[in-house]
Amino acid sequence: MSRRESLDALRKKIDRVDSRIVALLNERASLALKIGRYKDLNGERVYVASREREVYRRITEANHGPLPPPSVRAVFREVLSACRGIEAQMKVAFFGPEATFTHMAAQRHFGSTVRYRPEPTIADVFREVGAGNVDYGVVPVENSTEGVVTHTLDLLQDSDVQICGEVSIDIELCLLSRSGRAADVRRILSHSHALGQCRRWLGAHHANASVEAVASTAQAAREARADRQVAAVASRLAGDVYGLKIVQANIADNQDNMTRFYIIGDDPPSPTGEDKTSIVFAAKDRVGVLHEMLAPFAGHGINLTKIESRPSRQKAWEYVFFIDFQGHRQEEHVEKALEQLGQSCVFLKVLGSYPQSL
Repeated sequence: MSRRESLDALRKKIDRVDSRIVALLNERASLALKIGRYKDLNGERVYVASREREVYRRITEANHGPLPPPSVRAVFREVLSACRGIEAQMKVAFFGPEATFTHMAAQRHFGSTVRYRPEPTIADVFREVGAGNVDYGVVPVENSTEGVVTHTLDLLQDSDVQICGEVSIDIELCLLSRSGRAADVRRILSHSHALGQCRRWLGAHHANASVEAVASTAQAAREARADRQVAAVASRLAGDVYGLKIVQANIADNQDNMTRFYIIGDDPPSPTGEDKTSIVFAAKDRVGVLHEMLAPFAGHGINLTKIESRPSRQKAWEYVFFIDFQGHRQEEHVEKALEQLGQSCVFLKVLGSYPQSL
């Protein structure tokens, strides 16, 4: 057999595999339709975070390569999204416009078969979710370089919506412009967090350009499209959407640059065994109060993953504390820790228990 005949034979085998994959995908879709009818009759939601987490766990365990686990999960993300789409059309709001990193995070979590609605502010996302105009919202909460998004924390404290999930994505920042020429750049625009993430690089390579913060990385890309002397710090996706060229890729000062996003909604997820809980609390100011507040977690063997303080906005120099910890509020040891904490608090609110980001 010649080399060409061998290649043709392998391609025919791939074609047969593809045909089987399509048949199995449609078999899965038919089952999803039946499940959708059942959910509709019983008033249940199409998206069930705990069930989808179980699917990811199972397919990861069943995978023996050569595809790496993230690739298999990416394929199944779109399979799950497509099957959800034929059950019912989900609506998801995100802090927009399109091509922002929040848009990318929403697609990473829900897949492409969703009706996405960009909102101009984080507060607008909360409002749309709270009013029931969308099923879920996606908002940024923390960057590994710039820290927390305080506006999101404040809105969580004041809102009735719950954290229903989280997603973390690697942030690759690019300098984008119409020409792609560094010599043409006179102004550099981006969201303040994105500018902060590449402050040293911009100072070293474009010290003579003015640097200005705008509402989003996508707005920066839009303005760069309209002005040859303007460059945007944004994602590759923004460059594709707005027709810009890359002046320089990977300009973040820290190459391990990640941002975490919350999925917000009004349907608290069930336990999955790999969950996280977020709370906010306040206590009277006294010596050793924070140590006292954290003692219930140590006493019940609960691992804290984050603690953040914010001004209470009620009285000067009084603070509330935001804490993330491993475990679900329905688990007995978590229930006991929260009950014990609540006895010493002026204020305690569970913001949500949700599956940890994959």
